[in-house]
Amino acid sequence: MSFKKLVGLSVLMSSISAATLSATAYASERLTGTVSLDGSSTVFPVSEAVAEEFLAVQPKVRVTVGVSGTGGGFKKFLAAETDINNASRPIKDKEISIANEKGIEFIELPVAYDGLSVIINKENSWVDSLSVAELKRIWEPNSTVKTWSDIRSNWPDQEIRLYGPGTDSGTFDYFTETINGKSGMSRPDYTASEDDNALVQGVSGDINALGYFGFAYYAANQDKLKVVPIDGGNGPVAPTAITINNGTYEPLSRPVFIYLRKQALGRPEVKAFVEFYINKAGELSTEVGYIPLPEQTYVRAMERITRGEAGTAYTAGAEPSVANLLSAE
Repeated sequence: MSFKKLVGLSVLMSSISAATLSATAYASERLTGTVSLDGSSTVFPVSEAVAEEFLAVQPKVRVTVGVSGTGGGFKKFLAAETDINNASRPIKDKEISIANEKGIEFIELPVAYDGLSVIINKENSWVDSLSVAELKRIWEPNSTVKTWSDIRSNWPDQEIRLYGPGTDSGTFDYFTETINGKSGMSRPDYTASEDDNALVQGVSGDINALGYFGFAYYAANQDKLKVVPIDGGNGPVAPTAITINNGTYEPLSRPVFIYLRKQALGRPEVKAFVEFYINKAGELSTEVGYIPLPEQTYVRAMERITRGEAGTAYTAGAEPSVANLLSAE
């Protein structure tokens, strides 16, 4: 199935009412039990916000949201230790194989757009933009870039100190595949963390730092950081709500996801939570700094839950870009 079908822009607008259930509907039956999420630090702010609002309508359901990175989260998810995995990339073929071996069916649900952001210290006065080629020179394996002047000769002859997500992160996978041409291919000599807040602290405290992470963490820390406009071939563009949504911030714009273990849908508290999540995802993604998907995409996601429609929309090598969504028919 193509991602265009997942987006489902041909769905009749009359179906939208199914995806816009009121908070009263979720509170009509008092539920108990637990719902467990883990995975991407990028998706964490959305999931945490949803969990907090769900608590207001279902106070006896305990929702836990962990941060193990997309890959680390999938390990728990595929061991049936969690109900939902937060993911900043589509599930990989090897993860699908493990799911098949263990008899685990999953439902893939896109929840928001993200513009992966390259950031520098607030006091950095020389970097006005970076091209994709320059990013590759900085981050590729065996990179010879050690100082700012190695990138552009008129920049300071000072050592660059790099910060980025760890290897279990879907953001790491997406960045390395998009910039370096292969997922996981990166220079190793940088400060890595699965906690994006730690990356914020590192870059904000070092004038010679450069790093990358999801847009929400930049948006929440604009007083401490600068974002770097990226030239993807049509001139430098900074990530904003507009440029991420219309696809002009390229090639670092992407949708992010939650993955639901289909077997968990049999528990009323899980079903209620994931329906609540999709109903609230657009509103709450905006509040935490991400970009909502088209309304019809959430309608289609709700239909996948209702039908128990398992599987992924991606084939090997398919790129989870915003352009895929925008070109959907």
